[in-house]
Amino acid sequence: MTDSERYHFTTPRAAFRRGLFNAFGVPVLVLCGSFLGFGALVRETGLTLWLGLFSTATGWALPGQIAVVELLSVGASHVVMVSVVSLTNVRLLPMTVVLMPKLRAPGKRRWPLFLAAHWVAVTGWAELMSNGEKIAPELRLPYFFGYSMTLWSSTLLSTALGFLAADSLPTIVTLGLVFLNPIYFMLVFAADLRDRMKVYALALGALLGPALHLLTPDWGLLLAGTLGGTLAFAAERVTGRGRTK
Repeated sequence: MTDSERYHFTTPRAAFRRGLFNAFGVPVLVLCGSFLGFGALVRETGLTLWLGLFSTATGWALPGQIAVVELLSVGASHVVMVSVVSLTNVRLLPMTVVLMPKLRAPGKRRWPLFLAAHWVAVTGWAELMSNGEKIAPELRLPYFFGYSMTLWSSTLLSTALGFLAADSLPTIVTLGLVFLNPIYFMLVFAADLRDRMKVYALALGALLGPALHLLTPDWGLLLAGTLGGTLAFAAERVTGRGRTK
């Protein structure tokens, strides 16, 4: 199916259905694989299936969910868990701030945007950031709901399946599945390298990540993301000005 067919619809209902349809395939497979690993991790740490499902239903942010499971398993305090999860998932705030203007259409009610914010995750965010301009502004929100709710529902099922199949999944496979999602996220943006800021961000992240992790394992990832993103933004501004002169 060509892009013109994937993103050609004229009514909100059709946009919602196409979002459901477009989410099936690689996006669902990647997230299902990741949450299979999460479900197995919940079982291996001695927590209940219902806790794992509640985490996926309400949090739906795998790094933060993994942090909660690990901290619960070692008896960490609630203050520590809240602090760690907040720091882990703070990336979702700028993602939401960037995405919401793309989903907002003139003359439309704003309250659905607050509901949509719950389903902002890497996969759906990457889809709308990459292909949102191909969709009419008034149809982006229903498309986003269809796309993201398909992913969310599939991760609930995968969490349960991973929990029930934990005994048949080797630990190394469980850990490997968890990393499918960030790899997919990187490949989505690497597929379109016409935007130089993406090139700068990916390259700087690849260079700074390992070096800063060796320097400070506890803060290396956060520092790599902050420094890499800031330097990529600065480089784009400098090179952009050079082109306009």
